[in-house]
Amino acid sequence: MALSRGLRCCQRIFSWIPVVIISSVVLWSYYAYVFELCFFTISNTLEKVTYILVFHVCFVMFCWTYWKAIFTPPATPSKKFHMSYTDKERYEMEERPDAQKQILFDIAKRLPIFTRAASGAIRFCDRCQFLKPDRCHHCSVCETCVLKMDHHCPWVNNCVGYSNYKYFLLFLSYSSIYCVFIASTVFRYFLKFWMGELPNGPAKFHVLFLLFVSVMFFVSLEFLLGYHCWLVAKNRSTLEAFSAPVFQGGPDKNGFNVGMRRNLQQVFGEDRRLWFVPVFTSQGDGQYFPMKSLSYSESNNPLLANEEKWDDDEEDEEEQEEEEQQRRGRRVSDEEDTDGPDDPSVTIEIDS
Repeated sequence: MALSRGLRCCQRIFSWIPVVIISSVVLWSYYAYVFELCFFTISNTLEKVTYILVFHVCFVMFCWTYWKAIFTPPATPSKKFHMSYTDKERYEMEERPDAQKQILFDIAKRLPIFTRAASGAIRFCDRCQFLKPDRCHHCSVCETCVLKMDHHCPWVNNCVGYSNYKYFLLFLSYSSIYCVFIASTVFRYFLKFWMGELPNGPAKFHVLFLLFVSVMFFVSLEFLLGYHCWLVAKNRSTLEAFSAPVFQGGPDKNGFNVGMRRNLQQVFGEDRRLWFVPVFTSQGDGQYFPMKSLSYSESNNPLLANEEKWDDDEEDEEEQEEEEQQRRGRRVSDEEDTDGPDDPSVTIEIDS
């Protein structure tokens, strides 16, 4: 037991190594660009001020989005998808697989669940004891079920999913802009150092490595950013791109594709002014999504009806809890009235 805890602790520590590497490279690039290039190499004051201002805008946006991608916790299913005590007891006591499958089907009728496992059964997580919502998957690294899970990214040491997918895309975008700006402004002075027009010194090596590192990161980022832009346009996650989601009618890789505009709005929101700002604007709650085919959303199991049923169930539960609390309050007051001592004081009138 102690050994497994120690291994998990070591794993958590080592998982931060990629983040430390990225942070170290970014901090070095800040020093090399601001001090070695702008302060010690560039002589033109206007050019120097312009470069520093634009650089800091790119730097701030990069750090902001990177921070949000790292420290935004992955969203998990609500308690509605958790098996109740009675359902869990029925499920565990039943030994026949077909009967267990039917129990899950009966529970799923009360929930907005449309996707199935490859076998056609309701997707259920044995570890978290959740009926998995559509597009939800269990992350073995985070040890939890993640809503609209895309992948677990070691470079942000976090699961990329519904809660931080927009931040991850903006992180890739601003990282590319950051690299492009550095490479384009450094290239001129790289040539001057190469041609011997500037004196040799520490700035020469910083400028040289700034160019190579920024170009190298830009090339790798563009492939990843282009791939995720394609995923957003098709309304797919990385997991769904490799394994198409299964509906009642069978697998359909375009099951959640509702058109380019609506696909973008699901991730970035309806207000375009906030699309490039790292604040949460994604639509919905990550537990159910519009679907392309009306046969899924209206004929078999209406999404709208499920949403209304969902709200009605929540209201009914709240009313039941309030009624139960009122009963308990009345029971306590009755016990106090019956069990409590009578007032012993007596008023005596004396004629003088």
